[in-house]
Amino acid sequence: MDKHSKIYVAGHTGMVGSAISRRLRETGCTNIIGRTIEELDLTNQQVVADFFRAEQPEYVVLAAAKVGGIMANNIYRAQFIYENLMIEANIIHQSYLNKVKKLLFLGSSCIYPKNAPQPLREEYLLTSELEPTNEPYAIAKIAGIKLCESYYRQYGCNFISVMPTNLYGPNDNYNLETSHVLPAIIRKMHLAHCLETSDWEGIRKDLDKRPIENIYGKATQDEILAILEKHGISHSSIVNRQSSIVNLTLWGTGQVFREFMHVDDMASACVTVLEKINVKDLVNSQSSIVNPQSSPVTFLNIGTGEDQTIAEIASLVKSVVGFAGEIRWDNTKPDGTLKKLMDVSKLRAMGVTGFLSIENGIKSVYSHYIHDNK
Repeated sequence: MDKHSKIYVAGHTGMVGSAISRRLRETGCTNIIGRTIEELDLTNQQVVADFFRAEQPEYVVLAAAKVGGIMANNIYRAQFIYENLMIEANIIHQSYLNKVKKLLFLGSSCIYPKNAPQPLREEYLLTSELEPTNEPYAIAKIAGIKLCESYYRQYGCNFISVMPTNLYGPNDNYNLETSHVLPAIIRKMHLAHCLETSDWEGIRKDLDKRPIENIYGKATQDEILAILEKHGISHSSIVNRQSSIVNLTLWGTGQVFREFMHVDDMASACVTVLEKINVKDLVNSQSSIVNPQSSPVTFLNIGTGEDQTIAEIASLVKSVVGFAGEIRWDNTKPDGTLKKLMDVSKLRAMGVTGFLSIENGIKSVYSHYIHDNK
């Protein structure tokens, strides 16, 4: 890939897209383009077609998606499947029509069956049923993988997919209605710590930056306390004028396992794939495929190969933030899949290793979060 090639990063303002754009620039790429959602509606077939004809990108990174945590996935099921299907179909098809040299599609670890063996190997795709709470999103992502595979098999397009594990980092989504588990825990822990130390200025700044259900920093203390309690941050009683008893209730049992990867590590791995790995490389490495009509694996897992329970993650965040209260678990709320550890043996065979530890990653992210609130 020439460093002056035109590269279109779809979703360049999001956590994943912005990280990949940063990494591309760090490697010397000078012609990276992107469009905001206001500038380009990726669900609109005609405007996407017009964009590709006008810009003629040579490489495409498809990081744009409607994403969210377990609550958002379960509530906005129609939006998650429709919007993601439309985005993928429009960009992948236009990449074919406009002779894009290479496309990198970013999926998700939720594509794997709920009860698949651990760790999750690429070959386990479509071997049994999905986790019900995020099935629409998972089906949309599987469709993206199969689109890339089908355009390769029918037209020879160099469209490759990668499946990142759970990601966190700069530009993450901290909206408590739609965020993933780690940013949600970080924000809730931060607000709980502010409340227990009576740091109302910190709470109001946080709500002004990221209002919760239209509750801003200018709201009354009673209104703020009510919205915090709705999201699991309970204020028990005033101990003295400086502090109060605060407990934090999180969804589920805390005993499910999750793998987390800093988005900058993921971006570095993606750029390596974009520069060095082609679909044919993955297909030709699969000597076990005897039947030429069977589906080749045209995607690659990206992860750390290590996981922790959500309770362990919450304990790490608690230590980093300095929250002194009790963490409680609401086991009436869904846990999701018990374990989703990625098999990253193919990634390691490419020499992609040396990722940031989860503890240092959380420290880095929380420092960024605090700075962003100022």
